[in-house]
Amino acid sequence: MAKSVAHSVESLFSTPHRDFLIRNNDDQVKIDSLKGKKVGIYYSASWCAPCKFFTPFLVDVYNELAPKGCFEVIFVSADNDDESFKANFSEMPWLAIPFSDSDGRKHLQQLFGVKGVPNLIILSEIGKVVNDVGTLVIRDYGVKGYPFTFARIQELKEQEEEAKKNQTLASILTSPDRDFVISSDGKRIPVSDLEGKTIGLYFSLTPNKACIKFTPQLLEIYEKLKAEGEEFEVVMIPRDDGYEGEEEESFNEWFQTLPWLSLPFKDPSCEKLNWYFEYPAYPKLAIIGPDGKTLHYNVVEFIEEHGVDACPFTHQKIAELNEMQKAKDASQTLESILVSGDQDFVIGKDGVKVRVSELVGKNILLYLPDHHSFPSFLPQIIEVYDNIKAKDNAFEIVFISSDDDQASFDRYFAEMPWLALPYGNSRGKILIDKFGAPNLVAIGSNGNTVTEKILYLIREYGANAYPFTEERINEIEAEYEEISKGWPEKLTHEKHVHELELCRHTFYTCDGCHDQGTIWSYHCDECEFALHPKCAFEKGEGSKDDAKEEKKSKDEWVCDGEVCFKA
Repeated sequence: MAKSVAHSVESLFSTPHRDFLIRNNDDQVKIDSLKGKKVGIYYSASWCAPCKFFTPFLVDVYNELAPKGCFEVIFVSADNDDESFKANFSEMPWLAIPFSDSDGRKHLQQLFGVKGVPNLIILSEIGKVVNDVGTLVIRDYGVKGYPFTFARIQELKEQEEEAKKNQTLASILTSPDRDFVISSDGKRIPVSDLEGKTIGLYFSLTPNKACIKFTPQLLEIYEKLKAEGEEFEVVMIPRDDGYEGEEEESFNEWFQTLPWLSLPFKDPSCEKLNWYFEYPAYPKLAIIGPDGKTLHYNVVEFIEEHGVDACPFTHQKIAELNEMQKAKDASQTLESILVSGDQDFVIGKDGVKVRVSELVGKNILLYLPDHHSFPSFLPQIIEVYDNIKAKDNAFEIVFISSDDDQASFDRYFAEMPWLALPYGNSRGKILIDKFGAPNLVAIGSNGNTVTEKILYLIREYGANAYPFTEERINEIEAEYEEISKGWPEKLTHEKHVHELELCRHTFYTCDGCHDQGTIWSYHCDECEFALHPKCAFEKGEGSKDDAKEEKKSKDEWVCDGEVCFKA
């Protein structure tokens, strides 16, 4: 209910004894100054590595929007003591609930059902939740996501799809403020100089062990192609992991040893390209053809498997490699993935051993987290896991650890309800090298890899995507289209002054019945007002020729709070 009603700023942030928020210099700011602004409630903690990774993204967005007077952020600390709170808050330019007000912080956590950090709840100007997955939106789209509504996100997704259809090298590598890449000696190389060449976009994370291992292999191929006079270049897309505080220095030292080009460190396009190319598990090498179109999203496995024989990266060669990979994938089994010698088991809680042979024939997800790169996603994966297990016991998740020590492994695994490859198992490193981390990979009942796009599928379809096959996703899309057949594109309703338009929503809260909804809604983008189709049809009136269809809908559709189905 808290996510479906409008909250006044006073009811959210004030107490009988406090009518102010604080800045990191202890200045007090009256709570009523928030009226008329969009507000992000940011739940974070200094001990949380994902928070350290996410906060800089939010700072960038805040610094661009705050001067316009349209957006404010309120920090709700989950730190253990005042000293930690102050150290954490000192790096934030926004406001905060005083750490001493533990009741106020707890109230905001419970009100919006926050179970983990980082978490960002975004409220409209009237205090209604417009987005409860703000961390994902900020990381995906940055300031472009403003006003952070689901309608805006859908608009950006459509723009991305259109951009991919019309992709050029310039559209990938340039920005309004930059038309160059840089060499290791600091020179600016115009992107126009790269036109007509085959380009490898090398997505790398400086301290990542897999990247360190892969780079010499890429270097060998790079030097071979250059020596043969091939029109080939590598452009590195560096990643700032926001964790150790020395990333830029480490990157510069590393980059100076390499012969190829790079985007500038911390350039906004780096994050944009990470998401444009489906947020890579590291390392990743996307191949862009001479015409500026993507030939392949990731040839790292080809290079690891075939070395210099994987090139040159032409249409024909990549087609050959794809066929070889298909044959290899077809022979894969669950035991070939998880078993090594006498290490033929995974573990459950309390170290109970489960033989891999007992999992054969089940649908398996391999969970390969890079802890600071999966902010706030574990609770959603757990929810999906519980929902699928309740319906099909022939399903399991196996945690593949990238932890540095047993204590870290034990601490992280304790949060999970599924199985794990034991810490130190030799297959763990092989799987991380094969699939990359962070990643979530579906293995079918026959042992073949189904897809590595599980994060996207979970975000779009939740547990309904199971067993995550292409056939299942096509079924879902067909079901959604069938559901909406005969519905008016637009209608009016007595509960709202503006016309409502039929649109797709991943998640929303119905302003009629206040239940959660997904997939279809009748929505007013201007006011962030949304109704379940069933609620809209009860007293709504279709626009123009659609009115006839609306009149019969009440008896034909049943809404379960998530999606409306034909009766």
